[in-house]
Amino acid sequence: MTCCSTDAETAPAAAPHPLDPLTAAEIDAARAALEAEGKVTEATRFPLVLPDEPDRHAVLAHRPGDAVTRRIRITLLDSGTGRAAEALVDVTDTTAGVLLSYRDLDPAADGQPPLLFEEYETCDEIVKADTGWRKAMAERGVTDLSLAIAAPLAAGNFGIASETGRRMLRSLTFLRCNASDNPFAHPVGGLVAEVDLTARRVVRLIDTGAVPVPAECGRYDAETTGAARTDLRPLEITQPDGPSFALDGPVLRWQNWRLRLDFNAREGLVLHEITHRDGDRDRPVLHRASIAEMAVPYAEPDPARNWVCYLDAGEYLLGRNANALRLGCDCLGEIAYVDAVLADDLGRPETLHNAICIHEEDIGLLWKHTDIFDDFAVDSRRARRLVISYIATLGNYDYGFYWYLHQDGTIAFEAKATGLLQTSAGQPGAGSPYATEIAPGLLAPFHQHLFCARLDVTVDGPGNTVEEVDVVRLPTGPGNPNGNAFTAKATPVADSGEAGRVADPSVSRRWRIVNPGVRNRMGAPVAYTLVPDTGPLLLAQPGSPVAERVAYATRHLWVTRYRPERHYPDGDYPNQHAGGEGVTAWSRPGEALEDTDLTVWHSFGPTHLPRLEDWPVMPVDVCGFSLRPTGFFDRNPALDLPKETGDGSGGHCHV
Repeated sequence: MTCCSTDAETAPAAAPHPLDPLTAAEIDAARAALEAEGKVTEATRFPLVLPDEPDRHAVLAHRPGDAVTRRIRITLLDSGTGRAAEALVDVTDTTAGVLLSYRDLDPAADGQPPLLFEEYETCDEIVKADTGWRKAMAERGVTDLSLAIAAPLAAGNFGIASETGRRMLRSLTFLRCNASDNPFAHPVGGLVAEVDLTARRVVRLIDTGAVPVPAECGRYDAETTGAARTDLRPLEITQPDGPSFALDGPVLRWQNWRLRLDFNAREGLVLHEITHRDGDRDRPVLHRASIAEMAVPYAEPDPARNWVCYLDAGEYLLGRNANALRLGCDCLGEIAYVDAVLADDLGRPETLHNAICIHEEDIGLLWKHTDIFDDFAVDSRRARRLVISYIATLGNYDYGFYWYLHQDGTIAFEAKATGLLQTSAGQPGAGSPYATEIAPGLLAPFHQHLFCARLDVTVDGPGNTVEEVDVVRLPTGPGNPNGNAFTAKATPVADSGEAGRVADPSVSRRWRIVNPGVRNRMGAPVAYTLVPDTGPLLLAQPGSPVAERVAYATRHLWVTRYRPERHYPDGDYPNQHAGGEGVTAWSRPGEALEDTDLTVWHSFGPTHLPRLEDWPVMPVDVCGFSLRPTGFFDRNPALDLPKETGDGSGGHCHV
């Protein structure tokens, strides 16, 4: 991971650290070690290459100058046989990597490795060569296949015996008016090709009957949309003295905050060791923060569509699908970009330039008071936040992932969904109870975007407890004669059997993460509160294949004991897995959750009922959550901010 394109303050490279991002030399060393052990052939592919993060207690014990052990977890796939394996390689010495362990994966029990980039093209080739598919297209009046797209879509797991052990994709077909057209304007209805990637053939073709292919093109370029507006004047963001943050390799500092940056193939951006300076102490808040999964289940019951549900992290890989960001388009202002080093399908390092964007934003008022008892004297401060972001494109959708650090000690996250709606075809004007007709005969199915944040909490240290806090009305009576009283009730999440919790906005439910061993000036345990997104949970029926595989999204919150092997809310290999792994497996009764190392998993996201205004390209749909200090500080931690002038240089505001 390297920094570029910034005027931010930088320092000499720091000493090696256990959480340093992977380097190209380490990836090369891991591949070489596997080659030396005879584990790599011409058919070997590398669906997943990830840092093997050490136990957080080992990280906490690390001191500058200590020896650092570096290990990589690698998933291998033989593209000729479909066999997969998982390896652990020590790359501490990049001139002589050592294979520590190697085990074959059972696709029925373990699931399949995530998709390879090369399999997108493979799927397209297999489908277009299939005589049954070509015949079905001809019956729909389509014989010129040069502008057809056979989309590579994760197959899921629906208990179909013939698919067990096979590496599968399901493919929907879309057409284009020309090479620059939006293919989602022209879905081919009623047709699904089920593809065995290893055998390189279509094993089943579902054809529920032809419906008209929507004809209206869906381009959104200037040539199509017409002249741009002329009344929008320039907005310039400048910081003449440079931004206020500092980068030291992967270490980022800003306004009392300190953290480490990482970027991996599966989760994308990962934040480590987030601390806040309070007096002469750097107080820990989070050991690790990431978006560990996101599911996109669709609502159509038609046999050609009732399987559609994507796991964009576990099946497609968020990090590998990240964009190279561009100044003025994806980020605005005084920007620091950070590159990421990942591995390609062949297990060789590749650099994603400008993977991460870092910048400051003015977000309005932080605090203010007009003193009516002192000649209406005004005291106020403006708020800034530090934005750490990246953007990934997963097929039709583009997702912006934004972590925010605030001057009042708040940590927040937002996901911004944009891009193109996935579509299906119907009879023009007939509509659908499961979709919105956004153009004649063009349906945008209802669906959900269900994210899951992994938060390894360390609120002032590792011994934490999660409390569920509800506001409670008190009954009218002698102690509450006017019936106006209400209070707050805190209930500890004490056992893993009660660790799955549901948000309830009617009682302002939130979850307070306390450290019972550290007290604030009023004698209460220091805490941070998770203020959740309270949108609908997974709407698929309990017991359905989708609900089994996306079980994390059946609760807004899961609390689990931290274990270094507990990586993702739906397990290590959710591709074609039947479900039951991850947070549900870790939430069986009997594991104590008080005053201990915890991971908090928050499920959230929008239920999308598409609008006409979402077509042909969608304005961002925003969701997110925040972590707010709750008695963590003894008073407002932003009292020491300087007053601002109209030009941002400090001093009194202008009238």
